[in-house]
Amino acid sequence: MLHAQPDLSRQAEMAELILQLAPQEGHTRSLLDGVRLMRADHPLGRTPVLYEPSIVIVCQGHKRGYLANRVYHYDPQHYLVLSVPLPFSTETDASPDEPLLAVSVRLDMTAVADLVIEVDQQASAASTAPAGIVSTPLDATLADTTVRLLRALRSPLEARVLGPAIVRELCFRVLLGEQGGAIRAALASHGNFGRIARVLRRIHTDYAQPLDVAALAGEAGLSVPAFHAHFKTVAATSPIQYIKSVRLHQARLMMIRDHLTAAGAAVRVGYESPSQFNREFKRLFGRSPGEEAREMRSAFALMEPAQVAEAAAMH
Repeated sequence: MLHAQPDLSRQAEMAELILQLAPQEGHTRSLLDGVRLMRADHPLGRTPVLYEPSIVIVCQGHKRGYLANRVYHYDPQHYLVLSVPLPFSTETDASPDEPLLAVSVRLDMTAVADLVIEVDQQASAASTAPAGIVSTPLDATLADTTVRLLRALRSPLEARVLGPAIVRELCFRVLLGEQGGAIRAALASHGNFGRIARVLRRIHTDYAQPLDVAALAGEAGLSVPAFHAHFKTVAATSPIQYIKSVRLHQARLMMIRDHLTAAGAAVRVGYESPSQFNREFKRLFGRSPGEEAREMRSAFALMEPAQVAEAAAMH
């Protein structure tokens, strides 16, 4: 089914709402758990990042995601969906005059599983290969849902009463979108993709604990060689590299957002050797932990919800 692209007035309203909700560069919590605003006032070259399962809708600016040999565009015409937690790298086009403005909605797997079942009962039965990450066109219907969500986030009462239903609707629209079949197949967690997806979520949650690849393969019900092969298909990297990457990304955020020292962050994410942590950190990010934390402080800062005056809804 073809849907019209969002009009420019809708894009302008989305941008204005995010500017109100995210007055500073970085990441800003909203009044609704799982919904964050993203703002970048300056361009940023290719940077390693770690995204949890989420929907990212950009209303101004342009981001490119790089995973293996694929490039994923997310901009005012395309949104990004991740069905599994993935480390990859991104590049951001932004300026003080035209900052990158986006909203990120975390995918609640319990709630989404219910939607996947509902949609699959009505949607085409054609078999679609699952995908861990997709970039797909933003249509007018999803843009309208996004605008209503952003409006609700200006008011504590509306966020509490209306917000959860609008988030559910937004997820529903995504599951019906152009690549909804691939997203639904991934979130349904069937077959080998589902086995790896469960392991990725386990690593994402328990990264600070000792994690043994053979044990993880056993949890997935796969031989170690099969586990390695299927893991690389989904995450575009090996299990060991994925575990290292998740730990290092989490350590970077701890240094930026919790003001931990490199040594403190290393211990917190499960490293026993500070020198090994420093060496692997520099290999991934290209800078020492201290340099990286200083350079990326504004880009990865996490602010509390902005105090937004409850203005009349924009129409």
